[in-house]
Amino acid sequence: MTRIQTRAIPPRSMQRLIDAGTHPLLARIYAARGISRRDELDYSLKAMIPPAALKGASEAAALLADAIEADARMVIVADYDCDGATACAVGVRALRAFGADVGYLVPNRFEYGYGLTPAIVELAARMEPDVLITVDNGIASVEGVAAARSYGMATVITDHHLPGDTLPDADVIVNPNQPGCDFPSKSLAGVGVMFYTMLALRAELRERGAFAGRQEPNLGELLDLVALGTVADVVKLDHNNRILVSQGLARMRADRMHPGIRALFSVAARDPARASTFDMGFGLGPRLNAAGRLSDMSLGIECLVTDDMGRALNIAQELDRLNRERRSIEQGMQEEALARLADFDPGNCATVSLFEPDWHQGVIGIVAGRIKERLHRPVIAFARGDEGQLKGSGRSIQNLHLRDALDLVSKQYPDLILRFGGHSMAAGLTIREDDYDRFQRVFEETVQSLVEAADLTRTLDTDGPLETGYMSLEAARLIEQDIWGQGFPAPLFDDVFRVDNQRLLKDKHLKLQLSKNNVRFDGIRFNFAEGAPQQIRAAFRLAPNEYNGVTSLQLMLEHFEAA
Repeated sequence: MTRIQTRAIPPRSMQRLIDAGTHPLLARIYAARGISRRDELDYSLKAMIPPAALKGASEAAALLADAIEADARMVIVADYDCDGATACAVGVRALRAFGADVGYLVPNRFEYGYGLTPAIVELAARMEPDVLITVDNGIASVEGVAAARSYGMATVITDHHLPGDTLPDADVIVNPNQPGCDFPSKSLAGVGVMFYTMLALRAELRERGAFAGRQEPNLGELLDLVALGTVADVVKLDHNNRILVSQGLARMRADRMHPGIRALFSVAARDPARASTFDMGFGLGPRLNAAGRLSDMSLGIECLVTDDMGRALNIAQELDRLNRERRSIEQGMQEEALARLADFDPGNCATVSLFEPDWHQGVIGIVAGRIKERLHRPVIAFARGDEGQLKGSGRSIQNLHLRDALDLVSKQYPDLILRFGGHSMAAGLTIREDDYDRFQRVFEETVQSLVEAADLTRTLDTDGPLETGYMSLEAARLIEQDIWGQGFPAPLFDDVFRVDNQRLLKDKHLKLQLSKNNVRFDGIRFNFAEGAPQQIRAAFRLAPNEYNGVTSLQLMLEHFEAA
């Protein structure tokens, strides 16, 4: 069941924004998202929270500056997703610009698991680093940091994941979510944390006179990477993150991006001059993620750190091939999951756990997300790991913090979950295969205690009906140019339409001709093969549709019901 709910629009906030010069349509949309002042829409770099406010950034800067002066060897240990890849690329590019001796390592997650484990430290030791820097991981790596110390390595943890009860004994931790950090934006992605650390390092080097006689590196050139990682990791786009994304988009649209980003736009068949958060989240991000899901994220990182356009394009084409393979694997797994759930009635169930012996570890998170969208329940999908273990990847719904739910399970049943970590909306874990049934039961009981019945009903928050004058290609273009994402959702409108015509495209997408007040509109609902009634209430987005060189308005329907 899906409920359409209209967001409240505070009239004073809306009028204040209009009086400050904001377009009336955007003023209405912003006000419904809690924006009340024009300065909350200031996306200039001077509006960023300063790096000194991030706990550990100044200390990390001092340690890394000392290492650069001593010609010490640094190795970045990256994570295997888009956030980790972009964070690694930001670190490599900035540190090399500062004159550092730096390499990187991104272990195969199927062999070494997640985070800075002792096995990964042993692998890193072959590169003989003096300093080990983690990006997008490490906050839970107590044993890994201890192993690094035993090798005599200094450790700098840069991460954004929620910490456990015990912090690793690293030389420095930079994480907005660590205890005692008052950084106002708790939603920095891993790439954002690394970017801030590099800003602090540049300030430290500037104080030491390191740039005397040479041009100071422009870290603004890294913002296309920061924007991509931030959007792809689906972190909340608070004001500070919207600044980072806006600045990165501006560089993409102005064709001032790195070769790897340009190559990803090319293989995704998207126009960087009209780059949007949608392009990053659904075009570029999945192709980078495919490397970590099916192969080795070193491929993705190399795409982002090379300055050779030809090499970047060759790698991007391989990433595109991997993404097509990933989609094929995902489709098969999703069909298996749906077949198992064909007779499943969510009813009073609060969770869904799924396991098939031959499922691919790298794709279970995507399958969990697809099933979550269909059933509006937190879903954990499992695949076989090594030594009788199962690797799980979960996706959650609003009002259930998935990582906290797993933490509660772990505290109540200390022997059940071997490892876990993540965010409110996504998390990973490892259990023994023999414990799957017990985990399924305990997870269900735990979530039942944390959610209300209303939380298990899908709610579409919309911006209400749209005046006919704004049902236009111009309005779609205006909206497309802005910054939308997690926590700052793209405008979704709802209204009643008559269905004049409908047909299926490729046997799976419903194409409709709609009308309202004698004005006709083209509409489409993707991956929906059922017919529509004669009159519908639809939740829709405005979108430009290009066909045969002509651009027209199309309504992208997310849901409809008989009206």
